[in-house]
Amino acid sequence: MATESAERGNVHVLLTAVVLGLVSLLLQIFWRRIIAKNGRGDSPPMHTGWFPWIGCAVEFGKAPVHFIEAKRKEMGPVYTLLVAGEHMTFLLDPEDFHLFFQSPNVDFQKAVQLPVQRVASVTEESFFTYHTKIHDTVKGKLAAGQLTSLYPKLRQGFAEGLDHIKKGDYELHDVVRGVMYRTVLDNLFGKGVLPTLDQDKYKELERHFVMFDDLFEYGAKLPPFFLREWSTSKGWLLKMFGQVVQRVDTGGEEEKKTVLQSLLSVVDAQHAPNYSLLLMWASLANAIPIMFWTLAFVLDDKRVVEKARQEVMSTVGTSSEVREESLASMPYLKCCILEAIRLRSPGIITRRVVKPFKVKNMTVPAGDMVMVSPFWAHRNPTFFPDPHKFLPERWLSADLEKNVFLEGFIAFGGGRYQCPGRWFALLELHLFLALFIQRFDCKLQGAVPDFSPLHLVGTQQPVGPCPVHIENL
Repeated sequence: MATESAERGNVHVLLTAVVLGLVSLLLQIFWRRIIAKNGRGDSPPMHTGWFPWIGCAVEFGKAPVHFIEAKRKEMGPVYTLLVAGEHMTFLLDPEDFHLFFQSPNVDFQKAVQLPVQRVASVTEESFFTYHTKIHDTVKGKLAAGQLTSLYPKLRQGFAEGLDHIKKGDYELHDVVRGVMYRTVLDNLFGKGVLPTLDQDKYKELERHFVMFDDLFEYGAKLPPFFLREWSTSKGWLLKMFGQVVQRVDTGGEEEKKTVLQSLLSVVDAQHAPNYSLLLMWASLANAIPIMFWTLAFVLDDKRVVEKARQEVMSTVGTSSEVREESLASMPYLKCCILEAIRLRSPGIITRRVVKPFKVKNMTVPAGDMVMVSPFWAHRNPTFFPDPHKFLPERWLSADLEKNVFLEGFIAFGGGRYQCPGRWFALLELHLFLALFIQRFDCKLQGAVPDFSPLHLVGTQQPVGPCPVHIENL
């Protein structure tokens, strides 16, 4: 009797599981048919996934950079993904990029407001009140014509940091971070304004920022209780900036102010620590990994590293000071940097559609997030032959003295809110690369690590370490 009862129970459980499975399947089919029937008029083809609201979030999240290209091959250069309730419409044909960068139908601020609120706790009201002022302030402070005043301290900081590196084995990303973080912060925030002079306090700052940066993209999407370590580091950084802004004097002549002082003079006091944190992230999160990738790619190609070294030695030798004007005589280094930027650009940049617009006889509805992918745009063989190869020479045809880039290159964005710090970034990268090559014979101790396909926002990150051996020249 007990055995028969158990068997009946097992059959009941099995039947229940089958019924639930069939119900789930029917709901999924019903969902997909509703989407297919009602659709969105003449909007782009859409991949919805199998589940309401969630859409294809699971598929997309496994390797979003690769997923973008896979769907382009399947659905064409304009398509929509339903991801966690958001309609993400991709424009992957360069002929359509003007609709992204120049159209009044899309809005940058409305696309980034909520992520900014999540990562830095800036309210919606404050963001829309101060974002344009902040952008224009930073753009003015870091304009090409203003960089000469920043150069001496930048050169001194990089030189002092590199001079502490002795013969030995290192991890390349750690080398770059160890020198660039401190120097850039001292230049843009003021020397010692952040805890950069005390080694123990600086290491604590670095540890919290690395955590904040590593999970920044997830912090823009997920509730804090899913990211406890990240939330702890974010809280630590905001507390630090809360103390910093109380000490910073924002008075005096504008041309003598640091970028932080100028920033604090245009934002509300309540959110001054929050905007300071965002300035720190913007200053470090993209330039430092690009310097890592540049060095890794250069060191991985004997021909390139020899050509770069010859350019540095013929210009400044091993002992001469690298003056700002000397950089203009080292264009190949800049070609190396731009080629690294091309290969490791963000997976997406985004705008919010505020008014429907036409693209290839299709209508992109208001409310969609419209996306362009610099990562894949820079692999278009029409503009970049042998697009997957690191070929600095391709940039020799660009007028880099006038900062005119190659056609098809969109790493710095475009339109009203193009990257405000791009000229400073190119200067610091150019200087650091020249100083590094001038001082070291550095060799990779293995293959260059691949990039992580998980990240869409900002410069691509390596999936693993990059060990090197350094000899002083």
